[in-house]
Amino acid sequence: MVRLTKGKRVFISGVLIAASYLLKRLIGYETPTVILMIATTIIAGTPIFVKAIGAIRYRIVGIDALVTIAVTGAVLIGEYWEAAAVTFLFLLGDYLEARTIEKTRSSIKALIDLAPDRARVRRDGVEVEITPAEVRPGEVVVVKPGEKIAVDGTVLEGSAYVNQAAITGESFPVSRRAGEPVFSGTIIESGYLLIKAERVGDDTTFARILAMVEEAQDKKAKTQKFLEQFSRYYTPGIIFLAIIMYLITGDLSLALTLLVIACPGALVISTPVSIVAGIGNGAKHGVLVKGGEIMEKLGTIKVVAFDKTGTLTVGQPKVTGVKAYGLEEKEVLKLAAIGEAYSEHPLGKAIINHAWVELGPVQETPEETEIITGQGLRFCWAGEIYYLGNRKLFSRNGVNLTPQEEDDLRAEEEQGRTTVLLGTAAGICGIISIADVLRAEAGKLVTDLKAQGVKKVVMLTGDNRRTAAAIAAEIGLDEYYSELLPEDKVNILADLRKRYGRTAMVGDGVNDAPALASADLGIAVGGAGTDVAIETADVVLMSAALRQLSYAIGLSRATVRNMKQNISFALLVAALLLAGVLVKTVNLSFGMMVHEASVLLVTANAARLLGYGRNKDRV
Repeated sequence: MVRLTKGKRVFISGVLIAASYLLKRLIGYETPTVILMIATTIIAGTPIFVKAIGAIRYRIVGIDALVTIAVTGAVLIGEYWEAAAVTFLFLLGDYLEARTIEKTRSSIKALIDLAPDRARVRRDGVEVEITPAEVRPGEVVVVKPGEKIAVDGTVLEGSAYVNQAAITGESFPVSRRAGEPVFSGTIIESGYLLIKAERVGDDTTFARILAMVEEAQDKKAKTQKFLEQFSRYYTPGIIFLAIIMYLITGDLSLALTLLVIACPGALVISTPVSIVAGIGNGAKHGVLVKGGEIMEKLGTIKVVAFDKTGTLTVGQPKVTGVKAYGLEEKEVLKLAAIGEAYSEHPLGKAIINHAWVELGPVQETPEETEIITGQGLRFCWAGEIYYLGNRKLFSRNGVNLTPQEEDDLRAEEEQGRTTVLLGTAAGICGIISIADVLRAEAGKLVTDLKAQGVKKVVMLTGDNRRTAAAIAAEIGLDEYYSELLPEDKVNILADLRKRYGRTAMVGDGVNDAPALASADLGIAVGGAGTDVAIETADVVLMSAALRQLSYAIGLSRATVRNMKQNISFALLVAALLLAGVLVKTVNLSFGMMVHEASVLLVTANAARLLGYGRNKDRV
């Protein structure tokens, strides 16, 4: 038995219905005309009937069941033309709808097409081509101009300009050289790289992005869930109403027409098609939204709370000065670098980098280390216990600052610098001053968020009050909260939610996991390659560019607006058709034509979201 594709089925049934229409006009309802009409009904209606029966087996009475009942009734009462027209129009509408929906998925399909299919690795001194799944962690991957990078890793040798649009949404290539990270799915535009593979196969950032976007499409918005629940009861209700109408009027044609025009196709598809288009647009621009419900929420946030380091600031702080008390400055710097040997904190890395520049490589490591969350760390070196962290660490361990040390500390903090204290139980040994640069777009982002209706823009940081105050004043924040532990951030978010409404936390996804998880919406900035960002946040901005947050909120609002347009249009068409049926001006085939046209218009309207961001970010 030959299985017809949907396209071929549409073509064949289209030819048959056109021929039957001509015969109808020429010879009327004679045998050849009826045969062609029944053939059209069978060819166009078979997939509809099969889907209806399959759904009924699972106790689901959907649109296909309504059309099947209406067409069967039309054939039984001799309305062959109506049966042929309804099945053909439904099949044609379903085909065109599928083609249009495919366009709304074009951004996601474009991502899938970027997936690397080959990798060149060095094995036993020879370059061999293999599939990305066959690359082993630790192997050296060779990538030449125009080729896709197949792994996440670190550049060992070479330099190149890499197009990272698939990961970060950045429109311009970025320079990459030895020691810098690269990601799977990105493309070398010029130059060459030797890369040490660190994440391979399904563990790469690109693979996880694809998985997350595909999963997000299946996570339904509240509006979509409501409409699906509504249609579950609505469809059987329409069948019952059609039976009542037939019993009252005795007009079977009228009852069958009611079944067709009451199909809630446009209404049911109005929300998911908008959500898919919105998620696809975001993925194309480096904004990963984890599902329809998140897309709905994003545009309604009233408070945005930012972490400081790595979010509002560049996240690459540098040591600006060292003050020593009783030791040499170089000794203070070396001790601090030893204490931070195992640290992943940006401030710790700044100290290590500065020590390497000033003293050369510091190879020594502490004998033991204890991280004290929100305060710093305690470490042992050469039999001595040292503390390295903020004021709170020392005050809680009974170490008091002298007036001179207090004055020096205050002077640095008033200039917006972060200070790290080094000392023992006997007293302070030194103060290391560190400064981080604000992101250039931070101030404009605050202005844009206010223009988008956000009531409060605040900062939550573990840094000292003076540094926080200087940053808040510079970029125009409404409030700031300083010297916070992770649990403090969670409590403050709960208070902000109670006072102002839906709250979003924006962080780098590393040190802010509790806050990201506890907020109404967790938004991770610059999360490429960060497991915590991918897993904890509801929205991931793959580039470190803060302007993507404003884009994401605007996209959410455009998507919700698009959904409302679709729902309103679908309800209006249903009401007009119902009125037409009641006054007997809408017949079976015309009702189906209008119904399918409404489905196509709803889908086409959703497809407009793919153009969001082209015309001043308006849809």
